[in-house]
Amino acid sequence: MTEVEFAAVVLRNPVNAALLQRLPSLGLPDWWLVSGCLSQTLWNIQSGRDVQYGIRDYDLFYFDPDMSYEAEDAVIRRVRDACADISAAIEVRNQARVHLWFGEKFEAPYPPLRQASDGIDRFLMPCAQLGIRAHGGGYDVYAPAGFDDVKNMIVRPNRVPNFQAEQYDAKTVRWKALWPELTVLPAY
Repeated sequence: MTEVEFAAVVLRNPVNAALLQRLPSLGLPDWWLVSGCLSQTLWNIQSGRDVQYGIRDYDLFYFDPDMSYEAEDAVIRRVRDACADISAAIEVRNQARVHLWFGEKFEAPYPPLRQASDGIDRFLMPCAQLGIRAHGGGYDVYAPAGFDDVKNMIVRPNRVPNFQAEQYDAKTVRWKALWPELTVLPAY
């Protein structure tokens, strides 16, 4: 699968398409639509399901050196207002701030990130290490692990420093229930 083919598949989900159309106008620094809304759209198409089946939320990463809660909250409100007519949960996170709350929430260290794509690199499984953004009339795609796992419906651990087997297991149990075609490899 090429980046162009991946973008074409992702755009078949009307929520992804709407977000990718609207988000550039917000001027968010270093933004990406990421993870499950991308991989799960592909799985849905491959398995003959509705393109939005099982997608819990649509994650938007951006990177702003202003790490204040107030700045992130303002961006969350801007995205919510710009996408008010889209009936989907949109989760917005400034990746510059993740290290401030991750340790307390997940009881694991999380070194500061330098850019939004660093957050994609730290996803728990390679099939979720996906990002796309509209740029210059086309799309930038970020897939550091490539497309083989997502295309072949393989879920395996990405043993990054912040890897948590409990979180991996919780996600894979939910995903396997929704997409029984998945091949899920154990956390360890």
